[in-house]
Amino acid sequence: MDTDGGLRERKKRETRIALSWAAIRLAVERGLDNVRIEDIAAEVGVSTRTFSNYFATKGEAIAARHFERARSIAAQLRQRPAGEPIWTAVTEAALAGFALSEGTPEKLVPDEQWLSGIRLMVAEPALQSEFAKAAAAAETEFAEAIAERTGTDATKDIYPQLLAATVVAAFNVVIQQWLHAGPTGSMADLLRDVFGRLAAGLPAPH
Repeated sequence: MDTDGGLRERKKRETRIALSWAAIRLAVERGLDNVRIEDIAAEVGVSTRTFSNYFATKGEAIAARHFERARSIAAQLRQRPAGEPIWTAVTEAALAGFALSEGTPEKLVPDEQWLSGIRLMVAEPALQSEFAKAAAAAETEFAEAIAERTGTDATKDIYPQLLAATVVAAFNVVIQQWLHAGPTGSMADLLRDVFGRLAAGLPAPH
C-alpha cells in the first residue's frame, strides 16, 4: 500500500481546496478586481509558483469550489444504499455533500455582508466561463456516479446524462434561491424542496 503517495495526494487536494477558499474569501471581501494571485498565495502561505501549479487564474481557483462540491456529492452518491430510490439517494448525497464542502469555520452561518459579496462575485462576467467549465465537469462527475448506480453507460445512455444535467440545473436553482433568501435561508430546506419536486415529476403549481 502506497501510504506516502496517498498522503501526497491528500496534501495536494487540501492545498487546492485552501487556495480556492482563499480566492473566494478575498474576492468577496475586496472585490474580484482587487485580488491578486500573490494575495491568494500569501493567504495560504504558499508561493505564487505553487498557486500556478494548481490554477492558471484566480477565476479558475474560485470556480474550483463548485467542482470540489460536485466531487463530494458524487462520492456520497456512490455510498448510498443500492436499493434506495434514485431521487432519495441524490437528495441525501446533496445534503451531505453541501454540508461537507460548505462547512467552513468562518462562515457556518453566513451574514448579509458575506452573501452580498458572493452575489457580486458570481455575477462577475470574468468568472462566467470558469463557472460554465466547472458545471460541465460536475455534470460529467454526476453522470459517472449515476451510471455506476444504475448499471448504465455514462457516455452512451441517455438516462445518466439527463439525470446529471437535471441535478446540475437543480443545484443552480438552489444556490440562486439561497443567495437571495438572506442569512436566514436554509440550504437543506431548499435542497429537499427542489429534489422533492423533481422526485414527484415536477408537478405544475396550483
